[in-house]
Amino acid sequence: PAATRARLPELFPPLLQGPAKPFKLRIQVDIQERAPGEFSKQALSAFFRRHTGTTSYLTAVSQGTQRFDLDGQAAGELTEEHRQVATDELARRRAITKARREEAIQAQRDAHRAARKQERAAQQQDQQDQQAQQERRNRAQLLRDFDTTRLTAANFCALKGIAPDALEAILAQAREEAKQDALRPRPEGRRDHRDAPRGEHRGGPR
Repeated sequence: PAATRARLPELFPPLLQGPAKPFKLRIQVDIQERAPGEFSKQALSAFFRRHTGTTSYLTAVSQGTQRFDLDGQAAGELTEEHRQVATDELARRRAITKARREEAIQAQRDAHRAARKQERAAQQQDQQDQQAQQERRNRAQLLRDFDTTRLTAANFCALKGIAPDALEAILAQAREEAKQDALRPRPEGRRDHRDAPRGEHRGGPR
């Protein structure tokens, strides 16, 4: 079709010149008669099948009143039936284009909602993680305070606002978490209180 499309205007300049226009019926026969051996029947059929299926050609047919020959001269009227066929095909294509556009818009909306949902879930998870980390720090501090206090357990609970029957479970969890922290690898070259010689935890050597 591409080679035929390039050669036809050389032989019949008015044929494809300017805006698309409806062709005369059986125009392929005219081409074969005026340019014998130039094109195969298959090549012409492939070209005209593609060309007459373009939106611009269908628009010309749906809006036109005349058909045109190889010299660009009027060569018969367009029937209402042919105009209607072209109009129906254009309407079908517009409907498909509209449906695809709506599908694309809906897909965009769905993707946006999914992204927002994922973002909210991530934020919620982050908040939960931060809360869990803060609760863990609070338990660790509570354990340190309990290990150094001279108060009775009852008075300690009253000071900290903890139910006495909940204290032992909280301390047990804090001790387990402290063991986990002790086993966790530390970044190379970093020191903490576990690396300091005895007597250097507070106020330097004694």
